[in-house]
Amino acid sequence: MKIDYDLKKSNKNKRERDLSFEQAIDFDWETALYIEDVRKLYPERRFVAMGYLEDRLHVICFTPIKGGVRVISFRKANSREVKRYEAKTIIK
Repeated sequence: MKIDYDLKKSNKNKRERDLSFEQAIDFDWETALYIEDVRKLYPERRFVAMGYLEDRLHVICFTPIKGGVRVISFRKANSREVKRYEAKTIIK
């Protein structure tokens, strides 16, 4: 999958969160939970994915592009998001 992003924004994310957008290639896109971000009227469709990078849950905001995604934001999930992810992925 193609991963596209703004280099300046990725560098800022790396400084502030120790996470570059380039690392999204290793994000587990197959097991992630997806929701469309409709909080505001954006110029493009945006989605939020919660999934794993190594053994830690992360959150990526992205927009689909031909052959992949354009990363808008990328960070570690907070405790509330971890609970939400676990509640939706546990088989009952």
